Amino acid sequence: MTIHDAPRFVTVDDFSVGQRLDNYLIKQLKGVPRSRIYRIIRKGEVRVNKGRKKADYKLKAKDLIRIPPIRTSTEKEIKPSQGLLKTLENSVLYEDKGLLIINKIHGMAVHGGSGISVGIIEALKSQYKEPIELVHRLDRSTSGCLLLAKKRSVLKSLHEQLVSHQLEKRYTALVKDTWSKKRHTIDAPIYQNSRYSVIDSKGKDSLSHFHPIKNFELGEFNASLVEVSIETGRTHQIRVHAKFAGHPVAQDDKYGDAVFDQFMKKKGLNRLFLHAKTLTFTNPLTNEIQKVSAPLPADLEAFLKKL
Repeated sequence: MTIHDAPRFVTVDDFSVGQRLDNYLIKQLKGVPRSRIYRIIRKGEVRVNKGRKKADYKLKAKDLIRIPPIRTSTEKEIKPSQGLLKTLENSVLYEDKGLLIINKIHGMAVHGGSGISVGIIEALKSQYKEPIELVHRLDRSTSGCLLLAKKRSVLKSLHEQLVSHQLEKRYTALVKDTWSKKRHTIDAPIYQNSRYSVIDSKGKDSLSHFHPIKNFELGEFNASLVEVSIETGRTHQIRVHAKFAGHPVAQDDKYGDAVFDQFMKKKGLNRLFLHAKTLTFTNPLTNEIQKVSAPLPADLEAFLKKL
């Protein structure tokens, strides 16, 4: 625990503009109960520009916040490896003052946890002077476009685009069995339990569109290369919907077909064949439509050539 014996004064940065005072303090005061945070706001112990503010006050640029002496949790210093930092540096697809898009490699975790001390977001936060946050997530086993925001206004705009289906995400996947070359729409609610996501009426609305590109006749099994666009972003959505449609993604250790996966492994595929191919959105800073693409990784490209 860290005990601050004197008040702290913090100037609101660009990323925190528009955030509620209570939510800002919750992030600042790690380990402090929410009830305590609301109490120090009500009592006027927290001041903004020398005046009292309510919990729902929206922060403005350069606001000066007085935080009273309080005991907080001490966070462990994040020290990403030089190898991870170099990989991230070489993975940048696009960057401006408001956002960052990287080409995430397969096997790299977006967040630390579950035996992983440092993920992409922790590594980036250790390097950037300004705050940076994920706009969306990718599974550890999925490669491709990952979008992050460096300003709260940009984060808010991109989240609104996600909710209104104006931010388009397209993926490339290899699935079991041949699929007729027409658009296949899977509209099935997904419910997430403690370990898996499943199709269940009590789940959240989920919509995916599968567009077969090429079919492969491989003898014992057939396969289809598909482009997938999703209108919602549920956990493991493409993988769950592909399984539901009878075309599980190749080398999917959670939702796949074990016999098909063993066959594909003998062919040389050693990872989930799912890649976040493109992101199309309106850049909040320029108000222009922007499309960013991540090329299919070399190992997946080489595997397709062998089929």
